[in-house]
Amino acid sequence: MRRILIVLLLAILLLPAPHKNKPELLKAGPLLVTVRPLSLNSADPADRSAGALDYLGGWQLSSPHHGFGGISSLLVDEQDQVLALSDSGTLMGFALTPNPKNRHSFIAPLPVRPQDKDQPWWAWDSEAIAYDAVTSRYWVGFEMLQRICRYAPGFSRVEACRTWPEIEAWPETGSIESMARLPDGRFLVIAEMGMMADGSHDSLLFAADPAEESTPRPTRLRYVAPRGYRPTDAVALDDRHILVLNRRVTLRDLFTATLALIELPDRPKPGDRLIARTLARLAPPLLADNFEGLAVTREHGQTIVWIASDDNHEFFQRTLLLKFALRGAPGSS
Repeated sequence: MRRILIVLLLAILLLPAPHKNKPELLKAGPLLVTVRPLSLNSADPADRSAGALDYLGGWQLSSPHHGFGGISSLLVDEQDQVLALSDSGTLMGFALTPNPKNRHSFIAPLPVRPQDKDQPWWAWDSEAIAYDAVTSRYWVGFEMLQRICRYAPGFSRVEACRTWPEIEAWPETGSIESMARLPDGRFLVIAEMGMMADGSHDSLLFAADPAEESTPRPTRLRYVAPRGYRPTDAVALDDRHILVLNRRVTLRDLFTATLALIELPDRPKPGDRLIARTLARLAPPLLADNFEGLAVTREHGQTIVWIASDDNHEFFQRTLLLKFALRGAPGSS
């Protein structure tokens, strides 16, 4: 009986979050977030490392607001202010520590174009976010809509959206899951379930903004994930090196995650393989959950890695936010 229950649980966890679990469209408003510190290893609080990651802190997040949770991607600034994006088109902004200079915590839906207002609320399956600090613009990848949209500073409006035939060929519930913007303006988009014959993940390298009609067709690459894992988020360290967060669900461990590093070729060609080099693994007895969000900041010359979990708006899952220092990262001191 226990094995049957575990199999049923895995089926729930592996499927996209059901529509009934996702909060319907909400109005913008304030957000109260409760932060509870956690040890990386509850059985051994002195354990503070996982592979190349040194644990700086971790928190279980909760809020009385019904729209909170479902975090699928995030951005973090140098003041540890978090901008999280849920898998239902909801933005959540909050800070981990009080500071008079912090922006007010908020929750708000993503803006939509007039022509998209008839889309059902549950279709806004936003799974990836990218940001350009120079222009203060944002990009969001929508898995079910198979679309990438660009937003004006402050998410004040939608500036452009584009759907690519290469992405439309991916499964609707396993398409845009990871999107990284490189400092030189290129974008790498990795399919969660758009697989090649050799088991690698179809990946698209855009020479410029993927939301623009003038951007040329992307170069198709192949992401080779750690065995048994699927990519859930990605972030660029520089013009060549990209961190990729990967997830796996098994009967023995339930959720586990790996953080991997890939390197783009100097001159990428169609079919080039991006082979993941595992840097760290998060599995019991360490904190482990449905990790889907990945962000990077800099602190005292170190590369700081942030990892967040998606609770799927289920009572038996948690919203976790973990902070690590990455040893040996490109550009780290």
